[in-house]
Amino acid sequence: MPEGTATDNLPLFAAVMNQVAATDARVQGRAYIDALVAAGFPKAAMEVTNDLTTVGNPADSIQFSVRWDDECLVGQVGPSTPAPTALVLPLVPGDTCLIGQTRPIDW
Repeated sequence: MPEGTATDNLPLFAAVMNQVAATDARVQGRAYIDALVAAGFPKAAMEVTNDLTTVGNPADSIQFSVRWDDECLVGQVGPSTPAPTALVLPLVPGDTCLIGQTRPIDW
C-alpha cells in the first residue's frame, strides 16, 4: 500500500517475514530483503544487520527494516527470538530504523 501508513503495511511486511522464516533461509538477512523487494517494498529504504558475528559465528538474531515516512517497519528473527517479530517503531536518533552496525545492501 504505497499510499498507506507503516501500520497499514505491517500485515504484508509480517506475512513476507513469516514466509521467509519458514524456509531454510530463515537466518539470512538477504532473503528477507529480497522477499520484501519482491513484495513491493523499496530497497533504498531498507536496513539489515549482519548474519554473522565479528568472529564468524551465526548471529543470535538478525533485524531488518523498511523506513516508511517517519516510522519503521522492523522485523527480528533468529535462534534467540522465540518467534519472528514484526513491529512499527519510530525512527531512532540519526533518522535510521536500526541501532548499531548494519550491513550494506549492495546487491
